[in-house]
Amino acid sequence: MFQLRCTVRNCNGILEKQEQGLVCAAGHHFDRAKEGYWSLLQPQDRKSTKPGDSDAAVLARHRWLARGYASGLIESLLPWTGARVAGRSAEHARILDLGCGEGSFGPALFASQANGYCGIDLSKRAIKLAARKWPAATWVLANADRVLPVCDASLDCVVSLFGRRPVAEIDRVLAPEGICIVAVPGEEDLIELREQVQQAGHRRSRWELVVEEMSACGLQCVEHQHWKQQFVLDSVAISDALAMTYRAVRYSQQARLESVSQMHVTMAADLLLLQRVA
Repeated sequence: MFQLRCTVRNCNGILEKQEQGLVCAAGHHFDRAKEGYWSLLQPQDRKSTKPGDSDAAVLARHRWLARGYASGLIESLLPWTGARVAGRSAEHARILDLGCGEGSFGPALFASQANGYCGIDLSKRAIKLAARKWPAATWVLANADRVLPVCDASLDCVVSLFGRRPVAEIDRVLAPEGICIVAVPGEEDLIELREQVQQAGHRRSRWELVVEEMSACGLQCVEHQHWKQQFVLDSVAISDALAMTYRAVRYSQQARLESVSQMHVTMAADLLLLQRVA
């Protein structure tokens, strides 16, 4: 099992698996949920009674990914997550997936590395779906924006696909020559939907800023790819795209798409492979 660290304030002890759950040397205990994930969430990590993505957004993203709209994106990332991660054989690599969501990307990118893979997310609905999908991996309900529940310099790979990037924590947990794989929406991502719903299609490139903030912590960008693909979406897929990206917040925006039964939509992402400078 992926080794975790206690999240009780000022503890950070190593969690050992015992018959009744995970226990640190200080006696802090964590049970495994019946769905197969570990809840390491602490009271100070919650900003609401239901932290993380809303259930509607999680389920919309789950349906969207099940339709295969991200298959091209996954193919683009596979060369970075294949036989070797940061110079170690795949079976011994340790990978932390930040904001793993409902768990579709983990098994698609790290199928042979279940023992060394850990997905972490703040949404209980998402982490339940993930644990059911790939029970051989480790799944953790926790706040990835705060202290990550792993030891210093212990990871070969950190993944952030369209999620949070706690730069200081990524810097702390990556081993020498460890890698970080980041995906951020491209400037053309869902541009047609944004033009229709918001009546404005602002284009904003994000990846240069990510490279800048990562380089400040000693992570060098060694490869950048731009992935783009177009799809024809029906009304159901359009609704899910809006729900999972928080586009249709107001009723007036939703109404602009009520009569649209089909739309050509662009999906785009900037993919970054970063490595710790020795």
